[in-house]
Amino acid sequence: MRFSKISIKQLIGVVTFSLITAALSFACSESNAADHVSLEQARAEFESGKAVLVDIRETREHKTGIAAGAVLLPMSELTKQPNLLPKNPDQPVLLICNTQNRSKATLQLLKQQGYQNIRFVDGGMSQWAAKGWPMVVPQ
Repeated sequence: MRFSKISIKQLIGVVTFSLITAALSFACSESNAADHVSLEQARAEFESGKAVLVDIRETREHKTGIAAGAVLLPMSELTKQPNLLPKNPDQPVLLICNTQNRSKATLQLLKQQGYQNIRFVDGGMSQWAAKGWPMVVPQ
């Protein structure tokens, strides 16, 4: 009986380690340098009109403040309102969420749907706010 308990614990440990390793490997392989942009570069491109900033945080999060002029498209609404994304494939799109986790995942989803000129913003709106950059409450 004791041998079985140790074996099960060992098996769980090996499986857990394997799953974590596989997830990290997948996350690293799915993202490359061309997939993301620094917060400073994103702000410069957005404010100069060179890129569309799409805030994919949920509506309750938008109430804490957004970058003025950002397109508000909660991740949960993405499939219901794809018309809010630019149709022009040459128009750069920058995805921003709170920390970059959701925007990184959304980037992969949109790439699978054919979007190519799209990147996620490192740091997200939490870092935008921490820098004291301008934010507005959406109407």
